[in-house]
Amino acid sequence: MPLPPAPTKRADRLTPSAFDGTRKSPRRAQATQPDTPREAALNAPDSAPAPEKRSTPARQAALSSKARTPDAQKAENPARSAPPLPTKLPAPSAVYTPVAAAAAPPAAEKAAPSRSRKAARSGPSKLFVLDTNVLMHDPMCLFRFEEHDIFLPMVVLEELDGHKKGMTEVARNARQTSRTLDALAGAPGADIAHGFLLNSTGQREAKGRLLFQTQPLDYSLPTSLPQGKADNQILGVVEALRQKFAPREVVLVSKDINMRVKARALGLATDDYQNDKTLEDGDLLYSGAMALPADFWATHGQSVESWQQGQSTFYKVNGPTVPSMLINQFVYFEAPGEPSLYARVSEIRGSTAVLKTLRDFNHLKNAVWGVTTRNREQNFAMNLLTDPEVDFVTLTGTAGTGKTLMALAAGLTQVLDDRRYTEIIVTRATVSVGEDIGFLPGTEEEKMGPWMGALDDNLEVLGKTDATAGEWGRAATSELIRSRIKIKSMNFMRGRTFLNKYVIIDEAQNLTPKQMKTLITRAGPGTKIVCMGNLAQIDTPYLTEGSSGLTFAVDRFQGWPHGGHITLARGERSRLADFASEVL
Repeated sequence: MPLPPAPTKRADRLTPSAFDGTRKSPRRAQATQPDTPREAALNAPDSAPAPEKRSTPARQAALSSKARTPDAQKAENPARSAPPLPTKLPAPSAVYTPVAAAAAPPAAEKAAPSRSRKAARSGPSKLFVLDTNVLMHDPMCLFRFEEHDIFLPMVVLEELDGHKKGMTEVARNARQTSRTLDALAGAPGADIAHGFLLNSTGQREAKGRLLFQTQPLDYSLPTSLPQGKADNQILGVVEALRQKFAPREVVLVSKDINMRVKARALGLATDDYQNDKTLEDGDLLYSGAMALPADFWATHGQSVESWQQGQSTFYKVNGPTVPSMLINQFVYFEAPGEPSLYARVSEIRGSTAVLKTLRDFNHLKNAVWGVTTRNREQNFAMNLLTDPEVDFVTLTGTAGTGKTLMALAAGLTQVLDDRRYTEIIVTRATVSVGEDIGFLPGTEEEKMGPWMGALDDNLEVLGKTDATAGEWGRAATSELIRSRIKIKSMNFMRGRTFLNKYVIIDEAQNLTPKQMKTLITRAGPGTKIVCMGNLAQIDTPYLTEGSSGLTFAVDRFQGWPHGGHITLARGERSRLADFASEVL
């Protein structure tokens, strides 16, 4: 409770009414109402807690009518600066309007944060009209629009019904969308006339409603657009809704670029479905390595602790660079005239990080299956591939950077020499660069043979690493290697569990996030999964660098103690391949 201010008058100079104010009834208080707020403050007793709470609005109203800066500040924070208030209550007729006026500012103060939060998010809610391809691309898209409403034209429902048959990904998504619509319609209190609440099925992030076209809409389109085409009917619905709900913003959401172009030509608001994109720009993808600043030792050297454990040296550092580090991220320091440092972040606690030096695979004594690394990033990748504590590795880079060769060399060493894994399983997305050549004969492995040309090429290189073995020795080694490598198709991965396997997923840039999740969740105890790909060579239709499953995995696994990623920068295949990657 705030302390009262110091008295401004001596007790012998106070009026008699100041001493008997506590004994007056409310009626007498009305008859002896003080003339000014200052007189009321001077006549107030030292302790009057109950009347203080009852009279606070009246005092704020009286003070605000003076329009003085100090009084206005007191009115904004009455609990801190207001003096004890009078026990004499003013007449009801005189206090009714000021009380309402005085009560308004606190209400406005309470409402202001909520309004500012809503304005900071997206302003007034919009009405989004979804195209069919959005629903078939992401069945959960209905719950990705936060507080905004969604409208589905009747032709969209008709197209969903036409695409629900089959075993393709599009057909499965269409069926899932139909089940979601049925669940929303079956929720308690659902009314199709007023729209279904999108959070009625447990999706708390969706605050809007789902509206359907329940009656014909009057619209007119240019005569050059055929009226019977589904896309043009959706454009007509958007035009009719824009006129009906003006000035509310009506936006068409479609994955079809040509449809968005036509909508803009007609003056309609349109946008692409962005929620499926992990990153807006491929350059923002986590690279897995960070160069330490040139003044790193000057800013961090005073508090560095180091110790030796086994063949590795550990450095405990703290400073301004630590907050930007992640677990299993590689850091390096290169400066002319100073010793270089190549390490991996092994532990982060608050503002302190522990760096662990790397094994140098550039040296011939540390060769893996006869293969030595040729640059810094390859050395980083080989440290991840040979670390038994790292269960998930992602490698990205341009063509010829050695992704497949290093993954196979590390796998063969750990399967045949270290006996850490029982076998190598290789799979890839069967997406052709050109036209499909048709059905392939044979078993599962024989059907996958033409897709595994990169595997055969790298096995041929690895088979020639032992120069001392003769022709028979190399043939026996080749047979042993092929007996430990199994080629599997992704189409039959559902429900499987890999125990103590070394799994290589090649050309992972052609996988969707859902397919990537299906493959990674096959891993059982003791299994290591290596995903490789070049995000600049995506052959799957409707996939981009931002929505690829490889991008999705890299972004979600960064900072996990048992996962690592590195982006390979330099090509080592040939000078022709390097130049072609740069200029073509």
